[in-house]
Amino acid sequence: MHDLRQKIAAGSCHFPLMISSSRAAIGELNVLSPYDERRLGCVETSGPAHVEDALASAYALHRDRSAWPSVPERIAILDRTAVLMEEQADDLALLATSEGGKPLTDSIVEVTRAIDGVRLCVESLRGHPGRVIPLGTTPATTGRIAHTQKEPIGVVVAVSAFNHPLNLIIHQVGPAIAAGCPVIVKPAADTPLSCLQFVTLLRQAGLPDAWCQAIVTDDQDTAEKLVTDRRLGFFSFIGSARVGWMLRSKLAPGVRCALEHGGVAPAILTADCDQDLALQAILKGGFYHAGQVCVSVQRVFAPRTMASEFATSLASAAARLRVGDPADASTEVGPLIRKAEVERIGAWVNEAVAAGGTLLCGGKSLSDTCYAPTVILDPPADARVSIEEIFGPVVCVFSYDNVNDAVDIANSLPTAFQAAVFSRDIDQAMALVRNLDASAVMINDHTAFRDDVMPFAGLRESGLGTGGIPYTLEDMQIEKMTVIKTPKLD
Repeated sequence: MHDLRQKIAAGSCHFPLMISSSRAAIGELNVLSPYDERRLGCVETSGPAHVEDALASAYALHRDRSAWPSVPERIAILDRTAVLMEEQADDLALLATSEGGKPLTDSIVEVTRAIDGVRLCVESLRGHPGRVIPLGTTPATTGRIAHTQKEPIGVVVAVSAFNHPLNLIIHQVGPAIAAGCPVIVKPAADTPLSCLQFVTLLRQAGLPDAWCQAIVTDDQDTAEKLVTDRRLGFFSFIGSARVGWMLRSKLAPGVRCALEHGGVAPAILTADCDQDLALQAILKGGFYHAGQVCVSVQRVFAPRTMASEFATSLASAAARLRVGDPADASTEVGPLIRKAEVERIGAWVNEAVAAGGTLLCGGKSLSDTCYAPTVILDPPADARVSIEEIFGPVVCVFSYDNVNDAVDIANSLPTAFQAAVFSRDIDQAMALVRNLDASAVMINDHTAFRDDVMPFAGLRESGLGTGGIPYTLEDMQIEKMTVIKTPKLD
């Protein structure tokens, strides 16, 4: 049994302050399992003075160009980190499952992706060269040549979410390391352990401590101080739209940012679609991680002639999903991240059913921490389950008479992210792709499909900028141009 696994079992995972500060911690935060509230460990917390120390050290690093790690050094550190992660893969999966509640089978996939993501940072760094600028094409530019080179944008502050406690950190921290940016990462308070363990591995791989600092703040005011400082070069945020847009409004002038929020992902079924394929895809895309995914299938639009039958089949399959302890290899749906989420989701479902939606399965809590996978047929158009991100194990099926009406309803919300179309008719499928408001449309697959090389972008209120490791690396670099004037080119 590995040391990390022993600590998880004993509830003794402990992380001290991981910032460049000699100050004592403000306090400690106990980290609990969302399934049974078992104590997993604790992390030391920071206050405003710690934030100042962390920012000052990161900014000083960036300003000292002689201290920037070379590209070969960055590549070697990331390569060694991936190897260390492979050696601890099983323990990292158990850690992510224990603190986040995602079933172990899915956390194993997350860790595999995270390791590949670290390696993708290296590949992306090697594939992000500068450019030759075509001067000399006009009389005013003769005798000149120009080229660009990439440089780090500055201090990166990354604020992350709970639902993928390791892989989201990879997407925010990995590109910063690759770009040569000092980075300060603030994990979700519910799930800090995977982040802190990853930072530990980076340091074991040779990254100097000050180049990647992790901070768990004592309160939101302290976190806001971290985000709104003028010394930032780039702010990366994954979380709720309410918090993301608020923080963006308070960024110092000149600070670049990327925001990743959520949506109310639509899937449109056409009359000729493969219903069995659609059912299995939506079952996974809707109930994966108990629906706590920003592109989870929430709204399914089906022709009226098949909607009830499809919804009933989906409900039958959803009712058979095994809900329970996420560390049990047979569990398919784990807990919600907090008890309050179980109560909130129950209130939304009850409201939709009371207003006329047909409850086909679920609609109840199974414990203080788990909610039954739920399918609702034709909830009211103005119900919260129809227009707001539920972030829970609830899928709504809506009947339509005309597919264009389904598209109009799918496009009617202030959020827009990923969508799906199920059809055997490629012409109709491509027409729907064109008409849907989405940054990505999956044909014959669920809305939550993602590979880490893909662009990942919320539109409208769903976010700002483009995620995905190669795109984040691009955001965290500047392109500096050099122009050389020489008479030898006249």
